[in-house]
This record gives sequence, structure tokens and C-alpha cells, in this order.
Amino acid sequence: MRLVLVSAVALIDADGRVLLSQRPQGKTLAGLWEFPGGKIEQGERPEAALIRELKEELNIDVTASCLAPFTFASHAYEDFHLLMPLYVCRRWKGDAMAMEGQALKWVHAKDLRDYPMPPADLPLIPHLQDLL
Repeated sequence: MRLVLVSAVALIDADGRVLLSQRPQGKTLAGLWEFPGGKIEQGERPEAALIRELKEELNIDVTASCLAPFTFASHAYEDFHLLMPLYVCRRWKGDAMAMEGQALKWVHAKDLRDYPMPPADLPLIPHLQDLL
């Protein structure tokens, strides 16, 4: 089974809310909510992938020193296995904007289960609820 590496981040604002991004139409798992991030390219560090993806998808600037490793997800989808480190970030420059037409929503940790998410993201919710 093919292994896919993806980096994700729980961006946490001053009110303790987490940013969720809705997968746009035309993408796999369209309509589901997820933590921002993306695929790690060949030879790329997970932190570098997140910094790149957050600039591309949300137009925010993050430095590696502001990304704290938190937990990870390991999930077998039908045709690949996903391994996804989740970082926590409380400091960035700029206001998050949907650069790829996706919907964005700031959500309190207690409400994360109200948003349908990909199966790999679901086990991350209790960890964030414990943190926040």
C-alpha cells in the first residue's frame, strides 16, 4: 500500500479557537472539514511543507519555530495509507484568507465534532479538546 505523508496544523487564535478549512468541490473528500496543511514533497521537511502550504492556501506567514509538534494520525484509506503529523501554531503573520476558494471557520474545540471531517482527522479531536 502506498504511504502518503501530509503535514497539518491546528492554528489556534487568541480566543482558543481552531481554524478549519473545507475541502473544495472537485477534490477528494470534498465538503469535509480539515486542519490546514498538505502533502509533503520529496525531500521536504514536514515543517517546511506546512510553511509552504499555509502561504499558498491561507496567505499567512509562519516560521518553523512557531510550529510545535503535537500528535499524529495514521489511517488506512482504501488505496493508500496516510501518516499525518499535527502541529500546533499560535503565532503567524497575516489574516487567514481562503486563497483556493475553500470555506474557513474558526471553531471552539468543544464544537469540532459538529463538522464532518475525513476519517484520519477524527482521532485528533480529543487531543485538541484536552489541550484547549
